[in-house]
Amino acid sequence: MPKFFANKNQIENDHINIVGDDAHHISRSLRMAMGEKITVSDGEGFEYLCELDGFFDGTVSAKILTKRIDDKEMPVRVHLFQALPKGEKLDMIIQKSVECGAFAVTPFESEFCIAKVKGDSEQRKTERRNKIALEAAKQCGRGMIPSVNPTLSFDAMLEEASKCDAALFCYEGEGTEPFGKAIKRLRDTKKIESLALIIGSEGGFSDKEAERASDAGFLKIGLGKRILRAETAAILALSCTVYEFELS
Repeated sequence: MPKFFANKNQIENDHINIVGDDAHHISRSLRMAMGEKITVSDGEGFEYLCELDGFFDGTVSAKILTKRIDDKEMPVRVHLFQALPKGEKLDMIIQKSVECGAFAVTPFESEFCIAKVKGDSEQRKTERRNKIALEAAKQCGRGMIPSVNPTLSFDAMLEEASKCDAALFCYEGEGTEPFGKAIKRLRDTKKIESLALIIGSEGGFSDKEAERASDAGFLKIGLGKRILRAETAAILALSCTVYEFELS
């Protein structure tokens, strides 16, 4: 069943007005008809089962049949901080991160990044990345749309990640702790409602960056005995988080 998102101001009494690209997608791409059903999330914890009952210029009207609590979100808000990888890898990382339950994704520049921020195109890239997150959220049935933020410097990343209850710095060097062991220890000492996962680019992190992360209170985490590609590391770290918080 197709999944869409709507703001609170699109919900009026027992109807939801689908507008913009979603309305076009329903009427033109999917060629849906009166009486067919869709699901709509308000992004604030509720999901609606709806029946299409009106097609207008730029708007599709859907009658609310049932309303229920949307329980598809993880019990911890996971913020993925991803050092810029080469090419189109970030697009795939965003897509899979949304599927794995990430609350937000923030790219950042680190010492060994080959890709660099270009100021004149950063806004356009951020808009496109948010569209990727939106489509992934629809596809996998999320109850909210994860945000993709503009690219940060390494210093700004440290500051933002420090706002989470815990921050795991995924590192291939020495002095790391296994992911599962670190999570269990953290959960034994405090309640974790937000978690930062910091992933490097193809070249990983420098010793200086690892030291600065430790000084900021981040835990240096290992993801196994093998060297992983940047995109693999992000997905594995999120998969481990899903296991620890949802499946164990």
